[in-house]
Amino acid sequence: MSEPHDYDVLIVGAGFAGVHQLLNIRKLGLTVKVLEIGEDLAGTWLWNRYPGARVDSPSPFYQFSDPELWQDWTYTEKYPDWREIQAYFRYVNDKFDVKRDVVFHSRVASAHWNDLVDRWTVTTEDGRVFRAQFLSLCTGIGSKHHIPIFKGIDTFQGDVYHSARWPEKYDFKDKRAGIIGTGATAIQIIQEIAPHVAHLTVFQRTPNLALPIRQQSISAEAEEKLKKDLYPVFFRRRGQTFSGFDYDIDPKSIPDTTPEERLLAFEEKWEKGGFHFWVGSYADLFMNQEANDEAYAFWRKKVRERIPDPELQEKLAPMQAPHPWGVRRPSLEQRYFEVYSQPNVTLVDVNKAAIEEIVPNGLRTSDGTVHELDILVFATGFDMITGGITSIDIRGQDGLSIKEKWANGVKSYLGLASATYPNMFWIYGPQSPAGLSNGPSSIEMTSEWIINCIKYLKENNFSSIVPIEEAQLAYSEHVDQLGAAALWSKAKNSWYMGSNIEGKKVQMLQFPGGLPAYAKLCNDAATNSYDGFHLKCSI
Repeated sequence: MSEPHDYDVLIVGAGFAGVHQLLNIRKLGLTVKVLEIGEDLAGTWLWNRYPGARVDSPSPFYQFSDPELWQDWTYTEKYPDWREIQAYFRYVNDKFDVKRDVVFHSRVASAHWNDLVDRWTVTTEDGRVFRAQFLSLCTGIGSKHHIPIFKGIDTFQGDVYHSARWPEKYDFKDKRAGIIGTGATAIQIIQEIAPHVAHLTVFQRTPNLALPIRQQSISAEAEEKLKKDLYPVFFRRRGQTFSGFDYDIDPKSIPDTTPEERLLAFEEKWEKGGFHFWVGSYADLFMNQEANDEAYAFWRKKVRERIPDPELQEKLAPMQAPHPWGVRRPSLEQRYFEVYSQPNVTLVDVNKAAIEEIVPNGLRTSDGTVHELDILVFATGFDMITGGITSIDIRGQDGLSIKEKWANGVKSYLGLASATYPNMFWIYGPQSPAGLSNGPSSIEMTSEWIINCIKYLKENNFSSIVPIEEAQLAYSEHVDQLGAAALWSKAKNSWYMGSNIEGKKVQMLQFPGGLPAYAKLCNDAATNSYDGFHLKCSI
């Protein structure tokens, strides 16, 4: 065990949230250190480097809003890939020397609060010890990857990859590959490797109701004009919309429109691509099953037009929706549905032929078929929203770990703090807008709130702040009520609800009311002397 290193603020994670926290804590003149498990900056984009990995937010909205940064940076694509995101973080580091305050290869094992001195003691797996007044968890929503238990998994003699732990060197050419899962990462991998493999077998549980990405290159000239005329507007506008983009949900109800009006609106949003058909469409898609069915029927027609085989049409875009449309964050695709028409691609519906066992030369399904494989890819997702936090032994005023506290369901105040854990905040985590929003939009809003809170405490001689149990209960019930009023719970095995992880409490894990409503709740509490929190004066 090493001698403790003391700081005002400790940050866990060096992605968008951690870097934003670090740069702004510095401006307060406080001492700060970031503990990062990886070998470099970029957060999730350090790990998500599988074939085809790219963001699902347009490039103006996938960067920091600081003019010192965006004025001199230009992405080459509307939806940048992981290489460009890593290059962006290198650029940010070159500008602000981020790495001087980051300790890499540092997996945080525990964080324990001492109520006598109002300090956190944080220990890494290799025995280093850090102390700080404030602890900021910037672990993101998808930092703990998940592989379900399969019989015989250790017997497989080929290569095994998880989308979140991709090797630096790999070769799919002329190999027989199998991929389990059809979520966002799976779609990107499938599109990328299908032209190169000898054969690709995709094991699908739930059809992916993906949207066209409408990818395009960006010219430096066009981007400079945007920067001059619209970038400041973009960054102001994002805080005014449901999901933090420059477009918003249409408040008009579908029954209040004519069929012709709806069709033209759907067509317009479909052609724009990205999330326009999701969080730029009618609000009652999330609330009303009949309205949702109409959106699904439009989606189904568009997708089936791209799939000539009737059997594949039913597997990929079934007549009966597998869940209400849009209650999972849609994946974005470029040629996903066309892939299945290739003669070297097989789609297996595991609801009809379940994965029974992984064998040395492949995978056996319940219909007796052995799918022979050289490479097995697990695109099986993450212990989303909570996993990055509960994987750390965090203990607060009562000595109980947050994993124990949340075993029967998450409770938070304002989706950024939890009762009995003073001076601990998280960004883009449980009961925040998280996956229902553009990451940097949501991250910067929450990060700035935390920065202002720390500044307030320091200037007014408070040593700690912690949510009051009653306020936490009221906020958590509010999140549950918002979720119950809509269609979210009708998606089985949804990471929004925590139901993709066996044994995890099923509940609405994200604030589904949109960024403006969320910001108002947070800002109202701060304006009213941090209503809902207990503040302790320094001795």
